[in-house]
Amino acid sequence: MSPDEYCQQKAAQSGSSFYYSFLFLPPDRRRAITALYAFCREVDDTVDECTDAGVARIKLAWWRTEIAALMAGNATHPVMQALQPHLERYAIDSDKLIAIVDGMEMDLDQTRYLDFAGLQKYCWHVAGVVGILSANIFGVTNPQTLQYAEKLGLAFQLTNIIRDVGEDARKGRIYLPVSELQQFNVTAADILHARHSDRFEQLMRFQAERAQRLYDEAFALLPKEDRRAQRPGLIMAAIYRALLGEVERDGFHVLNQRISLTPLRKLWLAWTTYVRG
Repeated sequence: MSPDEYCQQKAAQSGSSFYYSFLFLPPDRRRAITALYAFCREVDDTVDECTDAGVARIKLAWWRTEIAALMAGNATHPVMQALQPHLERYAIDSDKLIAIVDGMEMDLDQTRYLDFAGLQKYCWHVAGVVGILSANIFGVTNPQTLQYAEKLGLAFQLTNIIRDVGEDARKGRIYLPVSELQQFNVTAADILHARHSDRFEQLMRFQAERAQRLYDEAFALLPKEDRRAQRPGLIMAAIYRALLGEVERDGFHVLNQRISLTPLRKLWLAWTTYVRG
């Protein structure tokens, strides 16, 4: 199996909405974004699938050395070998890749966030940086496009947090800021024990409204001249906003279930967004 085939398999197996946005890219850009996505999946799985935090830290430290090897031209992991040819052309630098690894390591150090400012820092590492790297791969002529991409990444991550409240709680993690739990009189115990209530719905509606505002703010930042190139991000946004809408229509019953869109609906949203440009 070649490095590119390894990354393709990793992306396809995930079932992620991101995969659908890659389908309409030219081959070289598709290989680059698939390799970047596979890298993100690898380091994320290092934390999520490793029950021993010490072992997870050792593995993340290895990924940092592999990033250095990538920049030196002698990477050993197939994901990094697939990423290698695209570094210069798409402005993929070690600082941003390390920032992603640092974000994944935050999950080993922190399971609560006192306020939105703290959560936003985490989101920048695991999603904002990925947004910037992705935008460079899609094509950027106006620097303002990177501001759009960073904000869109934040909106994506907040959507994930809303969808995955119950799943994250079963891992002992609560990403909803403590100050906002207090604002709506929802306790950590309510979330950890999956106690749905009117107060919880109000809290989640507050989260969803913020995410929707961020999508609108991101779109307002996207320059007209880069809109066509950035269609993959717009495809992801269409899918994620549809998902957020489903969560809202279901009354934010996310503590005991994981709401998702069917592959056919994702493909339809991807195609219609691509056609509209």
